[in-house]
Amino acid sequence: MSHATIDQPAVEFGHVEHVTVHFDDLDAMGILHNARYAVLLERALTPYWADRGVSFRGGQHSSPDVFHAVREFTITYRAPITGTGPVAVRFWLEHFGTSSARYAFEFRSVDGATLHATGSRAIVRLDPATLRPTPWTEAARAVGATLLRPAAVPA
Repeated sequence: MSHATIDQPAVEFGHVEHVTVHFDDLDAMGILHNARYAVLLERALTPYWADRGVSFRGGQHSSPDVFHAVREFTITYRAPITGTGPVAVRFWLEHFGTSSARYAFEFRSVDGATLHATGSRAIVRLDPATLRPTPWTEAARAVGATLLRPAAVPA
């Protein structure tokens, strides 16, 4: 498993997953390489969805919702992550549409005191045969609802 064994803190909305920064994630200055933030976000999202039945294991999708592509990734770096060890990745959904979703995320120190980066990641569910957008399943909608920021919940 790629996530640390530290207890996950409770948050008002969204989820916090602790992921491990490894030596090969660092650049020549000993700080987390900018390109690795996207990988660490993926390592945080994957166990959340897998624990809820949406995963890719043994070359097989457990759900058609696994077949999606990143449409956009934005990040603002606030304070460098130095060295190896766990980092807290908090993520939530700002939008969960017919075939798309937009996460917001933040990287923090495990104690929550240092904000390392903030950003967003938009994805689109694709039909594997046509590679065109296709609607999320009801199962994905149920999981997605657990991540929606309260102001983002439809009235």
